[in-house]
Amino acid sequence: MREVDVAVIGAGPAGLFAAYYAGFRGLSVAVIDALPEPGGQVTAMYPEKLILDVAGFPAVKGRDLVANLVAQAAPFSPHYLLGVRAEKLSYADGRPVLGLAGGEQLACGAVVVTGGLGSFTPRPLPCADGAPGTGIVYFVPEPAELTGRDVLIVGGGDSAFDWALTLQPLARSVTLVHRREKFRAHASTVARVLSLPVRVVVNAEVTRLIGDGTVTGAEVTARGGATETLPVDSVVAALGFTADLGPLAEWGLRLDRRHILVDSAMATNLPRVFAAGDITEYPGKVRLIATGFGEAATAVNNAAVAIDPSAHLFPGHSSDAG
Repeated sequence: MREVDVAVIGAGPAGLFAAYYAGFRGLSVAVIDALPEPGGQVTAMYPEKLILDVAGFPAVKGRDLVANLVAQAAPFSPHYLLGVRAEKLSYADGRPVLGLAGGEQLACGAVVVTGGLGSFTPRPLPCADGAPGTGIVYFVPEPAELTGRDVLIVGGGDSAFDWALTLQPLARSVTLVHRREKFRAHASTVARVLSLPVRVVVNAEVTRLIGDGTVTGAEVTARGGATETLPVDSVVAALGFTADLGPLAEWGLRLDRRHILVDSAMATNLPRVFAAGDITEYPGKVRLIATGFGEAATAVNNAAVAIDPSAHLFPGHSSDAG
């Protein structure tokens, strides 16, 4: 059984900062997330969007914020378990033991849950069942990989239009298909996309993907029934994500709907289990990335004392370290 001082569940901004702070406190840390990339909702839904309310950054792209958080934690060598879900919580000798998907167990000094809105699952593209597998993605970790390709984006929300803005300068062609005439994306973003050489098709759906193992085309059917075949070799299904607490809901945590109730120490009702970020609930809660950073530091400092009662709650300022 692997052992770690702090297990952070959720690799969004709050979780990544918790990983840094645990390392700063001299604690070993593992970061667990069901998504295959760090960054949580930021990476999955708006990596190219500018975030304007993070202290010290007049504006920062979501992707850059995540990269900086990963780099900040890197000197402390956190162990990333990505594409892995924490499914069960038990205790051995008073210490939490996490049961991970696949059967691995992780013994922890403490757990910090930073799962944002819970476990994210991309909404499937209806016509993707039985379709060629290569070429269909639900978010784009490396936009440069789509350079020179004919890209089809499906969706009408912020993420769909963000991907259109990002990929248009790189791709050979970009077509966005939305089943309605009105979009959910911010009006200014829609206006920017419409000013670019991006073809936007409304009141239509992608009804078939063509190819043998790799996407080579797509059939788009308008509401009136007319079907058009487009050359396509990359499909970005930006249909949003569903979120739920998943197995966390069965751990015995005190919940308020999909949120975990915590006290001023970010402690839950379970021993040595803390929480931070959007997943938490308490009087006056404000769901901002900036708030999550402070909650993550509070959770880790209190977890350090739970692990070692002789430790100081406040470790001193980072500017004084070393």
